[in-house]
Amino acid sequence: MRYLRNTSLSLVFLSIFALALIGQSVTGFFHNNEELTRHGQPTISYGDFITSSEFVVDVAENWQSEFLQFFLFILATIWLIQVGSPESKKPGDEGVGGDEDQRVGKHARADSPAWARIRGIRLWLYSNSLLLVMGSLFLLSWLAQSLAGHVVANEENALHGLPPESWLEYAASPEFWNRTLQNWQSEFLAVGAMVAFSIYLRQRGSSESKPVGVPHHVSSVESD
Repeated sequence: MRYLRNTSLSLVFLSIFALALIGQSVTGFFHNNEELTRHGQPTISYGDFITSSEFVVDVAENWQSEFLQFFLFILATIWLIQVGSPESKKPGDEGVGGDEDQRVGKHARADSPAWARIRGIRLWLYSNSLLLVMGSLFLLSWLAQSLAGHVVANEENALHGLPPESWLEYAASPEFWNRTLQNWQSEFLAVGAMVAFSIYLRQRGSSESKPVGVPHHVSSVESD
């Protein structure tokens, strides 16, 4: 029970993610078969659908925009600030911080991660591990989206009697970037809205909000 309590935030969102992904696969399966029937083509099994390029491109398209959102937000919050937002450091704290502030090297605590106490490439990797992982996941999901989308596009070209196009042609096409930028703009809007709204609005008990009585111009970091 203690484990469930201590990991409840991660477990709840992983469960919601799994349920939403399953729901997307089921509804997408029925929708895809409806489209096939409408065009006089044979339907496919659920297993064939969830391993198809049509399903992969829809999933990867959303994943890459989410990981890009967090990658850019993590990067931006190193150097940029927003006075009054709990999502921002306070003015004057811009930058990567000193070793003492970051508890690395000789300033590490006894219970600090092992790589925080070691100089060299391992310390650099660990110091930037969150950004590196988010960036890698974005690139991998973007590549998966482009590869799966390329297959789907060529299948549609074949149905319309058009010649196949190369991956580079597809990755540079208006169709690909229209789908991609639709997701990007919504993610950036959500991040910007969260940063701005959290200056003036509150949610009692949430770690993403300042305490209710903290002035608008003060961030949660300054109020500690």
